[in-house]
Amino acid sequence: MTTARNNKLVGATGEYLVAAELSRRRLIATTFTGNVPHYDIIASDETGRHVSVQVKASRGPSWQFGNISLYCDITFNGKKQLVGEKKPCPVRRLMMVFVRIDEDGNDHFYILPWMRFRDMLVAHHSRTSRSTRASARRSGTPFIPPYWRRISNHSETSGRP
Repeated sequence: MTTARNNKLVGATGEYLVAAELSRRRLIATTFTGNVPHYDIIASDETGRHVSVQVKASRGPSWQFGNISLYCDITFNGKKQLVGEKKPCPVRRLMMVFVRIDEDGNDHFYILPWMRFRDMLVAHHSRTSRSTRASARRSGTPFIPPYWRRISNHSETSGRP
């Protein structure tokens, strides 16, 4: 299978797994299959409150984020990257859900607000850039955050957005 096709399948699988989990928690979840900027799912409760969800899926233990400029300003001093101001959240009430897809079906879900993710990613990138003297041509580094709030296996009782 080609890499592009595999990446599309991993992304679609992640979105459907998150939508199914949200539905189990009594939310209406609508997927957009990559056709809406900034989010992949809108979840709504019985009162009409809603939240936008951006899904990132991986078959491995980490996720690649090559475009840090979506989360903060980047400038260059020669070949050295300089991390600038953090960017505002592009959508009100945007949540990130990371899915680690397990071949045995024991998938893992991790959730956090977009701004919290942005802060963690920018801090990680700042440390990595300093320690490796990143150049302008350097691609993204794997991001494995120090902790995640796990939502799999119905570990939370409240499904409200």
